[in-house]
Amino acid sequence: MTEVIELNVGGVHYTTVLDTLLQEKSSQLHELFSNTDALVKDNKGRYFLDRDGVLFRYILDYLRDKQLSLPEGFREKQRLQREAEHFKLAGMLECLRSGSDMRAPGCITIGYRGSFQFGKDGLADVKFRKLSRILVCGRVALCREIFGDTLNESRDPDHGGPDRYTSRFFLKHCFIEQAFDMLHERGFRMAGSCGSGTAGSVAEPKPGVDTEENRWNHYNEFVFVRE
Repeated sequence: MTEVIELNVGGVHYTTVLDTLLQEKSSQLHELFSNTDALVKDNKGRYFLDRDGVLFRYILDYLRDKQLSLPEGFREKQRLQREAEHFKLAGMLECLRSGSDMRAPGCITIGYRGSFQFGKDGLADVKFRKLSRILVCGRVALCREIFGDTLNESRDPDHGGPDRYTSRFFLKHCFIEQAFDMLHERGFRMAGSCGSGTAGSVAEPKPGVDTEENRWNHYNEFVFVRE
């Protein structure tokens, strides 16, 4: 019967068997656990590894099954790749670099309603773009993967699973280029866009509404896809 091994990886505790840690002969784990005499132990007698304890679970999963299975919306690819490089897991590195398990195809639509904010005191030549809100539409898991903590989900009443779709997410910031950068970094490309303007109303504007800004109201949408 193979030996049971207790691990403390960066403060996170794991229990596995020695055969799992010795799966890849060229790995650092094989080198370390072929002779455990030199390994440091914590005060509970567990072997201590000074690495990312949370990500080590994916290292163990890979060693057990020889497959890389990551949760949808996983956002720690680069850090996990560094861990795989440290442990010299060539097979896992190949899976990570191929991206086969990382980049599910999908479509996300970004929309915003905007205007132009004119300068004060009659400085009409100074016109700044003014966005009220950046809207995000698409599959929930995909939106969370791309935008992470910048995604505001407070207006979405449906608390179903991550495979559902929504048109009620929006971003916590108003920088459209930041949203584009985040999509580009995740392998999305723009497939199309459209825009529309509004004609100035002849009716009296509501109190507090800037007539000039209201005249320049417009709405734009951008469709991004990842194949």
